Amino acid sequence: MKKFMLMAFISLLLINPLLSKAQTAGKQASVKITGEVTAPLTITLDSLKQYKQTEVVRKDRDGKDHTYSGVILADILQKAGVTLGKALRGENLTKYALIEASDGYQVVFALPELDTDFTDRTIILADRVDGQPLAVGDGPFRIIVQDEKKPARCIKQVTGIKILFAK
Repeated sequence: MKKFMLMAFISLLLINPLLSKAQTAGKQASVKITGEVTAPLTITLDSLKQYKQTEVVRKDRDGKDHTYSGVILADILQKAGVTLGKALRGENLTKYALIEASDGYQVVFALPELDTDFTDRTIILADRVDGQPLAVGDGPFRIIVQDEKKPARCIKQVTGIKILFAK
């Protein structure tokens, strides 16, 4: 009996990852932009290619510089109808982006931190690093913040961006 249970347990360990891959193979990864937007948007790896691509070099936890490729987050938010540019004033300055990862990790950016009218810092939604797709544990989408001292807001496995009022 013990031998049978051990074999069943080992089989489960070997088969379960294969089932997970099979279940997600048909489902394309995406990032949903929702909340205080005029045109909710879903970004996929294919649709990300339609935007102007940008590269950002940043040092990762391994201490080495890596070149990330993706799209300036403000460009994506603008397409979703997020308040940016000249309209980002008054009450709209209390809006923020809540970025969510598949594991429940979340980070926040005030909209002026993302708006190119307010800052020269480049923040991208990346899908590639050093010319290759992001590693499974990092992607398929990752926020990369240029020149931020700590990588805590370079959130991995991004699945959603919600635009909300702080009030």
